[in-house]
Amino acid sequence: MPIVVPILLLVIIMLQIFLSKNENKRLGLILPAINVIISVMVLILTVYFVNQTIPQIIIQVIMLFLLFNISTAILLAIYFACRKKVKKKNEIDKMNIQDLNRSEERRVGKE
Repeated sequence: MPIVVPILLLVIIMLQIFLSKNENKRLGLILPAINVIISVMVLILTVYFVNQTIPQIIIQVIMLFLLFNISTAILLAIYFACRKKVKKKNEIDKMNIQDLNRSEERRVGKE
């Protein structure tokens, strides 16, 4: 049982990396969105079922929101890091295509 949690975390991180590197930008936002939805559901259930004073509920909601969204921040960091690499690769590909076009134009112009 103790090995299940690290394996599950590794699978989630690998899935996030895979989705973030995809050409479709929105795929990488699926896991963070699911995480935010779950945290909001937990907050709603907490407010609904807790019998405390208003200041205690507010403090509890803030703390739970921050706690549940640590993983969202990590998933978003992975997303932005991967998107930065994809964007850089796409720019290099465009530059290579432009260089090939220029060299082709020069070659055709010499003939």
